[in-house]
Amino acid sequence: MWKEENNRLVASFKFANFTQAFSFMTEVAFVCERMDHHPDWQNVYNQVHIHLSTHSDGNKVTDKDHQLAAEIDKIYLRRKTK
Repeated sequence: MWKEENNRLVASFKFANFTQAFSFMTEVAFVCERMDHHPDWQNVYNQVHIHLSTHSDGNKVTDKDHQLAAEIDKIYLRRKTK
């Protein structure tokens, strides 16, 4: 799901509707707070676009980004199978 481009991990997630997309973002937000690592992201109706990089490490991709991406994937896959 994730691609590395321009020193960022990038992924897009599609849902049935806005409510599902926003619910996904809410769950991801709690993980981000716990990890103290926050994405650049955008929501347009049923789609969520996420860009990850470590700002404190020169805006490049680090293990912290890969760890957060893996957590985001888990949330998405769990919600997708419901």
